[in-house]
Amino acid sequence: MTKSLLTRRTVLTGVAASTGMTGLVAPAFAQGLAPTRSMRGGSNNYRPGAPIVEKIGGGGFWMSGTVRRAGDGAPLAGQRIQIWAHTTEGHERDQRSHGATLSDENGVYRLEMPQIVPAFGQAHAHLAFDSDGFETVFLRPLMASPNDKSLQADFILQSV
Repeated sequence: MTKSLLTRRTVLTGVAASTGMTGLVAPAFAQGLAPTRSMRGGSNNYRPGAPIVEKIGGGGFWMSGTVRRAGDGAPLAGQRIQIWAHTTEGHERDQRSHGATLSDENGVYRLEMPQIVPAFGQAHAHLAFDSDGFETVFLRPLMASPNDKSLQADFILQSV
């Protein structure tokens, strides 16, 4: 990596590696995994019940991430994630720009969609988790560059 980020995870990993305590640090970290909070503007143009789809439009761009349970970080399979954005094929208000997918047995979700383009000066996606059993979460992650061909957004869900 060209850019070093000092986070709790990197510090704990470094301490664990230097002291040989790798088996003791990981469970302690997982117990404190905080839930994802909704982002301001994340629910704009949300459509309850958007259909589960194989792909949105012609594709070419990948939206992906993980879905885990708060506290222990266990992967959550079968969780519905809705995705929508302003793309080369439609505006984020358009029904054709919305679709949903399910997380797999490892808590991973992926959905191909048209290239995201800037709206209001920012290239961004909208994602929603709104299934039973966990608190609703809306995300609005920004792309580092409008030329990126993928974007990742992770959900850590809190039970209701």
